[in-house]
Amino acid sequence: MDFQVVVLAGGFSKSLVPLVSKEVPKALLPVANRPVLSYVLDLLEQKNLKDLIVVVEGESAALAVSAWISSTYIDRLHVQVAAVPEDVGTAGALRAIHRRLNAKDILVVSGDLVCDVPPGAVAAAHRRHDAVVTALLCSAPVSGPSDSGSSGAKDKAKKPGRYNIIALDPTKQFLLHIAAGAEVEKDIRVQKSILRAVSQMEIRADLMDAHMYAFKRSVLLDVLNQNETYQSLRRDVLPYLVRSQLRSELLSNGVQSDENGNGTDAMQNIKILPSQLLANASTPSFHELFALGPDGSASMTRKTHKCCVYIANKSKYCARLNSIQAFSDINRDVVGDANHLSGYSFSAHNNVIHPSAVLGSKTTVGPQCVLGDGSLMVDKCSVKKSVIGRHCRIGSNVKVVSSVIMDHVTIGDGCSILGSVICSNVQLQERVVLKDCQVEAGFVVTAGSEYKAESLAKQEKL
Repeated sequence: MDFQVVVLAGGFSKSLVPLVSKEVPKALLPVANRPVLSYVLDLLEQKNLKDLIVVVEGESAALAVSAWISSTYIDRLHVQVAAVPEDVGTAGALRAIHRRLNAKDILVVSGDLVCDVPPGAVAAAHRRHDAVVTALLCSAPVSGPSDSGSSGAKDKAKKPGRYNIIALDPTKQFLLHIAAGAEVEKDIRVQKSILRAVSQMEIRADLMDAHMYAFKRSVLLDVLNQNETYQSLRRDVLPYLVRSQLRSELLSNGVQSDENGNGTDAMQNIKILPSQLLANASTPSFHELFALGPDGSASMTRKTHKCCVYIANKSKYCARLNSIQAFSDINRDVVGDANHLSGYSFSAHNNVIHPSAVLGSKTTVGPQCVLGDGSLMVDKCSVKKSVIGRHCRIGSNVKVVSSVIMDHVTIGDGCSILGSVICSNVQLQERVVLKDCQVEAGFVVTAGSEYKAESLAKQEKL
């Protein structure tokens, strides 16, 4: 597959505070004790895509990611790590490395994607249609869309789920409209030209944009160069391409229409309810029919480009680690129903206990758990549906349920941890109770403390 592959690995994501730190950027957050970026790199390696550009926001984050890649994938992948300024966004990141992009087609993959959809399927659909962009769409996670932007247990109760609204043509191959989160209102704005060209629209709210895109390089770079304010592929570049895919030029009479509504065949916005988006008949290849002109004549040349989708089978796993809730959900899934992604061999008890881990008397590690190397659990501990990192020290009578505990954590006797994320080098003193909490790396929780739906972090010094 002669695509150039770019992995957008982000930097220190604000939506993942306090899990991220200067030492642990987003790309290195652990999923089942493996950096989340390893899931994308392994997926690409399995499909023989071994020549990659990994783009990281911020010099220090790029150094950390580069060091990890060098030690983990030596002699396996050829990776260029490119540092770009922080907060430039996905479009800005590609704009910053545009001189390195030289292939006809570019495959762009988010570094926080955990999935088992073969990238070759997206690339094949892209080439088959000669599209300018092809987006991977997957079933939205059961717990809610990863675009929800939830930043922890507090927000989960306050914010309703935000779903993608995606409009497809009858063949489910062409993307006609996309909006998500706060962009979704009671009404949907759709181009008149698209409504005239396509006979039917299928409105879907059960799909998520997986942030795996195949782009025609020349078109992508043109859009980035001409629209310097565009920061996001998802919010800016993709909607722009979708809106403009039926931009036409009526060369026979010199009348030109554009996106802003000028000309006799202008692509004007109209407001329309989803229930109204039904027309009379089925037109499977609306791009080709539109290109012929309204009278069916090929002499009236209309320019058109194709925005396509590849919809993954529902059996495929697909999620993005772009919120604290998603971090917890993905860790749960990768040691649960999607444990084929973990890379581990699960025992007959459906768990993974490293041979160097030590379990005390009457300590139990239940199904859908991972216990990292060198960790010690003293007597009468119970672990259920949780991931425990490397070289942790866990006292007696400790209960851990539906939680993620990172490396080098010390937990005192009698602690209870439910639905929480404990970052590396945290110390929980005796009898601490945490429910739906996140604890920053290096934090010390004093004995007997009880917290519910809290984010525990050190106060920054002024």
